[in-house]
Amino acid sequence: MIYQGKAIRVEALEAGFHEVVFDLQGDSVNKFNQATLNELREAVAALQAVDGLRGVLFSSAKECFIVGADITEFSAMFEMPEEEIIVHLLKLHEIFNAIEDLPAPTVTAINGIALGGGFELCLATDFRVMADGAKVGLPEVKLGIYPGWGGTVRLPRLIGVDNANEWICGGVEKRAADALKEGAVDAVVTVDKVREAGLDLLQKAAEGVFDYQARRTEKTTGIKLNQIEQMMAFESAKGVIGAKAGPHYPAPMQALSTIQKAANMGRDKAIEVEAKGFAKLAKTDVTRALVGLFLKDQTIKKISRQYDKDAAPVRHAAVLGAGIMGGGVAYQSASKGTPILMKDINDKALQLGLDEATKLLNGQVKRGKMNAEKMARVISQITPTLSYGDFGRVDLVVEAVVENVKIKKAVLAEVEAHVAEDAIITSNTSTISINELATALKRPENFCGMHFFNPVHRMPLVEVIRGEKSSEEAVARTVAYAKAMGKTPIVVNDCPGFLVNRVLFPYFAGFSMLLRDGADFLQVDKVMERFGWPMGPAYLLDVVGIDTGHHADAVMAAGFPDRMGHDGESPIDRMYQLQRFGQKNNKGFYQYELDSRGKQVKVIDSEVPALLDGVVGTAREFTEDEIIARMMIPLCIETVRCLEDDIVASPAEADMGLIYGIGFPPFRGGALHYLDQMGLKAFCDLAESFAELGPLYQPTERMKQMAANGETYFG
Repeated sequence: MIYQGKAIRVEALEAGFHEVVFDLQGDSVNKFNQATLNELREAVAALQAVDGLRGVLFSSAKECFIVGADITEFSAMFEMPEEEIIVHLLKLHEIFNAIEDLPAPTVTAINGIALGGGFELCLATDFRVMADGAKVGLPEVKLGIYPGWGGTVRLPRLIGVDNANEWICGGVEKRAADALKEGAVDAVVTVDKVREAGLDLLQKAAEGVFDYQARRTEKTTGIKLNQIEQMMAFESAKGVIGAKAGPHYPAPMQALSTIQKAANMGRDKAIEVEAKGFAKLAKTDVTRALVGLFLKDQTIKKISRQYDKDAAPVRHAAVLGAGIMGGGVAYQSASKGTPILMKDINDKALQLGLDEATKLLNGQVKRGKMNAEKMARVISQITPTLSYGDFGRVDLVVEAVVENVKIKKAVLAEVEAHVAEDAIITSNTSTISINELATALKRPENFCGMHFFNPVHRMPLVEVIRGEKSSEEAVARTVAYAKAMGKTPIVVNDCPGFLVNRVLFPYFAGFSMLLRDGADFLQVDKVMERFGWPMGPAYLLDVVGIDTGHHADAVMAAGFPDRMGHDGESPIDRMYQLQRFGQKNNKGFYQYELDSRGKQVKVIDSEVPALLDGVVGTAREFTEDEIIARMMIPLCIETVRCLEDDIVASPAEADMGLIYGIGFPPFRGGALHYLDQMGLKAFCDLAESFAELGPLYQPTERMKQMAANGETYFG
């Protein structure tokens, strides 16, 4: 042993070979925090001092290799001035350069996940051996930055510009077969053979069988493309990458620019270009928002883990109602390994649910994510039934019948009589009070809400709604099941609309009032989409379903009449009366047609302005800023109310609920981050200018106090 730290040790093997082992004490994974990087610097210095060094293997004592940088530490660096960030990065580069320049061949044994800085370490070594189940990649653009420890320099020289553009600008994670095919690793073996294969490769490199110096030359000199080839590679990439990134996410295009600018440079000059571009990105609002989302996501995962101690596992589940939603729940449960019963009252309904699950599975097969054998196994985990005969062995039931309080109560009472006394019953309701539904049950402590979002297979959020009588076990087991399904659960308290719909409907109210005052819904949609929403409010209502929106609007108006009640007919009311329900019957604010691939697309319907006559005011021009303010102010204030009313426990959970539940623009960080960025004083002043629009536009007293004191939600 020539070095021993708390995260790294360097062991002398035999005949001049040494092994650098990553094994961060007190953590289940290896990651690059500042202490680990300091130890790596010391470990490399110890290797540099070894006489007769013949080779160095880098390995991990944990199941992963290195998951990346500890963003909880390094986000503080982003608050430094740009010049200080550059200096800090260049000091870290010294460590990776020193590894690349060791006087003997180096090999990394990648036994598990190696992402971000973890993979950049792998790139600094001469060769890489990868386990067949491992994953590698440089996903930094998802945080609004790009690789900052040599990834933009070494990877293009190793695997070519086109491949590197995909890896870096797309932030993709690659499995072993693709990494080998594209030249990012040199061998793929089973995980139990990774270290052995790494040592064998190291031995051969030391003996001259493999030319490690040639590999170093390849990585430390310019990209081997002439000027015309470079121009073709980079110019063709700009259109593709720019279109995918869109106008709100600068990191992919900045990464491409950095790779191009440094293409003809040697390593050290290229690294300076990388550091300068990284520092520029680190100071953007987008990076601040996306890093904030990452940290909030970590907070939510930590909160959900706190329920684990009270959670009995869900070994077998059931869903009541085999429509599109029930079929989606069944698919999600079975595909993630939890067998599920799917019950309805007739064979036709059951077939609809099975068809939905089969359609989703076929999509997985077509995309190469699943083979036919696995699809058959998943389908076999879904058991359609017309009776409660097997419900005695179910640990958790998801009720997903029609959104009608009387029907739901009857079904819940019925299923309670057929399940074990300790089984948990949940309701997939979007608006109906969990406390009200619980009155139908003899064991209300075993009941809570489990609100999925449509489409179930795509939407990551599940709202777990705690009723007044819901036990910790009921909430904990529901959280555990949501996690087992691959979802992000957020626990909220009961109120009309819970968190997401309670916040969404003031946004829709802002939309209705804009139309009432003469705004063109097409302009509102375009403005809000440019603002960053995946779809404007009219299009979103069509996707949600005008009938669903109309019902929920009535629930919200009854629950919060002072703010969400409205006199007269609204545009949503008119569409509902005309039975223009949106995508579900191909007509709403837009018409819907099938394209050549059978996908539903929206088309402007010239009849809609006449249909809205009487509920839309005299047409007048609105500025983009006015539209954004009138849409966003009610949404932000209602989010704050949910926090102040203890519907949601923390600002992090509130923001992530909106990101995952309704597609709040991620680059804006969530409603409360948006308020922090604007400043509460500026927001309250803006809201004051729209005070005549009523209570939805009036900040809470606590918001006003925070504004006066210069307080923020995230510090």
